[in-house]
Amino acid sequence: MLRFAIIFSVAVASCVAEYEFVRGNLEDLSLQMKKSPSATGKKWALLVAGSSNYYNYRHQADICHAYQVVSGHGIPDEQIVVMMYDDIANAPENPVKGELINHPDGPNVYQGVPKDYVGEDVTPDNFISILTGKKDIMKNVGSGKVIDSGPDDHVFVFFSDHGAPGLIAFPTERLYKDDLADAIKYMHTNKRYQQMVMYIEACESGSMFYGSLPSDINVYATTAANRSQSSYACYFDEKRNAYLGDRYSVAWMEDSDKENLGSESLHKQYEITKAATNQSQVMQFGDMNMAKEPVGFFQGSAKVSRTPRSLRNIHDDVPSPDVKIHVLYNRIKRATSVEEQNELRRQLNEEYKMRDQLSNFFGGIADIASKGENAIAAMAMHATPKLNDMSCYKTVVEWFDRVCYDLDQLEFAYRKLYILANLCDAGVSTDDILSSISRMCK
Repeated sequence: MLRFAIIFSVAVASCVAEYEFVRGNLEDLSLQMKKSPSATGKKWALLVAGSSNYYNYRHQADICHAYQVVSGHGIPDEQIVVMMYDDIANAPENPVKGELINHPDGPNVYQGVPKDYVGEDVTPDNFISILTGKKDIMKNVGSGKVIDSGPDDHVFVFFSDHGAPGLIAFPTERLYKDDLADAIKYMHTNKRYQQMVMYIEACESGSMFYGSLPSDINVYATTAANRSQSSYACYFDEKRNAYLGDRYSVAWMEDSDKENLGSESLHKQYEITKAATNQSQVMQFGDMNMAKEPVGFFQGSAKVSRTPRSLRNIHDDVPSPDVKIHVLYNRIKRATSVEEQNELRRQLNEEYKMRDQLSNFFGGIADIASKGENAIAAMAMHATPKLNDMSCYKTVVEWFDRVCYDLDQLEFAYRKLYILANLCDAGVSTDDILSSISRMCK
């Protein structure tokens, strides 16, 4: 009897201990759920088209479509900031004024888009101030709206434009990877988000995060390409003589249009986008644990009422730097007179001539700067830059833009900036590179 009593007492004590353990875990879980900002806080979106000029139609169409995604999924306009030059919807070349489409059969995505920052207000400095919530700096500029986020909030950033190693382009200036990294670190240190997601559509966009985005600050990023590839334009429209979208961008947005974003994970969207973007390597960086989070935490999770569009099974994708050439080819095929065809051929020949000149020009810079060191010159012309010396790189790129070619008018030059980065990586002095650029410009 005594033995039974002892066994019973031990069993009861064990059950009580197990109950207390389970109850403690449940209480901890309940507390975590109550504290979880996933169910509270605000959602913010910063959407940026960094280009101008009609042949870049697709970038502003991407951003306008992105607005329809996040707005349609419930993020209010006061928590969405849009930056775009706004010179496409009503451009003389646009046959349908006041309209932008991002899909051959798609709706007008320009309708209702806030014009927070347009024209000359679309700059890297303004982008950084908006992202980091500097209301005092943005006062009396555009709408004055900023990402006024706090420690419980989720932030989504989408950028679409041209790029080069370690930079993404704005209409007349450039944003460099170290400046973006500093802004992200500032936001983390000052508790301006709980989690943040960044999507970047640009050539060599993987270089913006390669080796510079920590995995422990609750930031997750995907890019349209790795650090040495072009991104790809898609959906050529004969009526508009323009590519309507970029493959990476339309892939994730057309997925968001039709999925339940409250349950689809960031990783699933990444995999879908990666599979659809089969000509460049879609990359992911930062906190991989965040990839399990629902897309809806960042793009909104309300149900949408519009008809979703699917990627068309067409194969007209072209490297982003070659868009102008392919547009001219398409126009030549459809020319209705000899005079029109000849003029278009002249423009095409001028484009090829300019590209040859730029290639020779950068080759000359590499030869002069390397001072007869053939190995350095060869490395500069062919290697993928590591961007070990961003100070040198930024200085020589800005000098090139200032004294030689306007990068924003001759965007093919972005495809050659890796040569300048490689010269900096090789330890060639900044002064020697600047001097070689000046000599070639004469």
